Amino acid sequence: MIPPTVLCIDDHAELLKLRKSTLESCGFHVETATCAATAMKTLASTPVATVLLDYRLDGMDAQAVAYQIKQRHPKQPIVLLSAYSDTPAPLLWLVDEYVMKSEPPERLAKVIDKVLCSASKPVSGAETRSHRYDSSAA
Repeated sequence: MIPPTVLCIDDHAELLKLRKSTLESCGFHVETATCAATAMKTLASTPVATVLLDYRLDGMDAQAVAYQIKQRHPKQPIVLLSAYSDTPAPLLWLVDEYVMKSEPPERLAKVIDKVLCSASKPVSGAETRSHRYDSSAA
């Protein structure tokens, strides 16, 4: 069985390498991108089960990246990864889940599994996205 592909977007190559290793040890195939242009090329050419998007990106806005992904790939699940609790509400509406960087890697893997499971289910008209955003968790 082919493992699901996660596209990790982060402008810090060292953190990207560490996250890739961690997710691969959890059974995922991982593609990486250090900028929006590379991420969009990957999404256009590779089947990606979910995107893991870092909140703080040098030279690019995570909200703009998430918006661009949803414009071109409306059903593409996105998990936002952040160390900050001040995430703007419009960005939270663009992503399917939100995970604090301080959470253990196992939690991130569970959230990705949850998003993949949700993405494979048919969506009813009344269903809305649920976010794990809790400002008290910061």
